[in-house]
Amino acid sequence: MARYWPEPAHAHGTPQRTGVLLVNLGTPQAPTAAALRPYLKEFLSDPRVVEIPRLAWWPILNGLILNTRPAKSAEKYASVWMDEGSPLKVHTERQAKLLAGYLGKQGHHALEVHWAMRYGAPSIRDTLEAMRAKNCTRILVVPMYPQYAASTSASVADEVTRCMAHWRNQPEMRFVRNFHDDPAYIGALAQSVRDHWSAHGEPDKLVMSFHGVPRRSLELGDPYHCECHKTARLVGEALSLPPERLQLSFQSRFGRAKWLEPYTEPTLKALAGQGVGRVDVICPGFVADCLETLEEIAMECREAFLAAGGREFRYIPCLNERHDWIEALSALVVRQLGHWLELPQPDAASLAASRARAIALGAPQ
Repeated sequence: MARYWPEPAHAHGTPQRTGVLLVNLGTPQAPTAAALRPYLKEFLSDPRVVEIPRLAWWPILNGLILNTRPAKSAEKYASVWMDEGSPLKVHTERQAKLLAGYLGKQGHHALEVHWAMRYGAPSIRDTLEAMRAKNCTRILVVPMYPQYAASTSASVADEVTRCMAHWRNQPEMRFVRNFHDDPAYIGALAQSVRDHWSAHGEPDKLVMSFHGVPRRSLELGDPYHCECHKTARLVGEALSLPPERLQLSFQSRFGRAKWLEPYTEPTLKALAGQGVGRVDVICPGFVADCLETLEEIAMECREAFLAAGGREFRYIPCLNERHDWIEALSALVVRQLGHWLELPQPDAASLAASRARAIALGAPQ
């Protein structure tokens, strides 16, 4: 690969722009084994995701996993696929459009709001190239993971900086690290629970299920476990919920290694066995519904709880396009943009004068 990628054509007198890039995990292009294979290969080849030496992992990934898992995963995706595509893609795209609208209403019309996926399409590289073509000389990257983890937020930063290494003329960059304890995010989560309870009544137990990571990541210093617990505590406090009615758990375990505990499905089975009649489950680590919430929680875990003797299971949707969440996201973005929002916007006359000076110095017309 060339050290530097070609620079887009530049026209003197073009205004510099500030961009916002929302990044979520990723999704296959279709709920088929053929589409799942390249997506899973990209995802499971990331050393941030699988911290196993390449020589040991490569034969397992290519010889076993990529020959068996795509078909199984495709069936799961098919069960939640929407007319517009993958739920994660649909909601992320909607969130970006809404964010642009909310920021525009606040007077920030000149911002370029884009979205990308860490794995799959639209890729971070392609989206950054599109932002560069629009002369975004300042870019705020917002990984859509409330709780920081090396396997998610850091992987986004890795890919962004990997792209930057191939740009000769780099923009200013800022990254949102996390927002697990942001008051507006916590408030939106709590209000989504209240709204659900207003419509359906309250459960015996509220289960907050976060995506799991290997236990070893905590032992090596990853703050994800602590940030999940803080989010759960703050939401519980916002709801004035006594500790005995709140349960934190971790889902989506993969492989044989020990992951963060307690695991969600065994926890739900245990609650049913203890006589808990109704549980409501919310997934505060996801800001958009996806396979892990709609299929794993709302379908598989529901079936497991009811089969173990539970009476009623209700899933509380992710924040998705809720007004209070998009307001919270807008406020977060505005804070992180900081003084970039105060930079003066040149008028047409100033831009024309700049172009004329450049041409006078020999720039192409």
